[in-house]
Amino acid sequence: MKRVFELLAERRIAEALARGDLEHLPGAGRPLVFDDDPLVPAEQRMFSRVLRQAGFVPNGVLLRKEIAELRREIAALRREIAALPPGERRDAVRRHLLELVLRIDESREL
Repeated sequence: MKRVFELLAERRIAEALARGDLEHLPGAGRPLVFDDDPLVPAEQRMFSRVLRQAGFVPNGVLLRKEIAELRREIAALRREIAALPPGERRDAVRRHLLELVLRIDESREL
């Protein structure tokens, strides 16, 4: 029964998005703040807040940002040199992307 309600809610949200009903909500375009998540213990919320204020960014987040950047660079290179054989720069970018993906996989195993 729970799955039926989830599907119905997802459908109604998709319809509202298609109509544009959710575009002008308060806070649109700003990041969500999860400091008051009641499911996270107070000590964990405080610890996370201190780390964020100190500028700490988890390694996985940094790696994912770098991967996204490299994927954009690869797409741009692909457009620029579509008629040419793969060049040294594109191969180097792909190697670096693969290294980052492997590092993310390794960090998940820890």
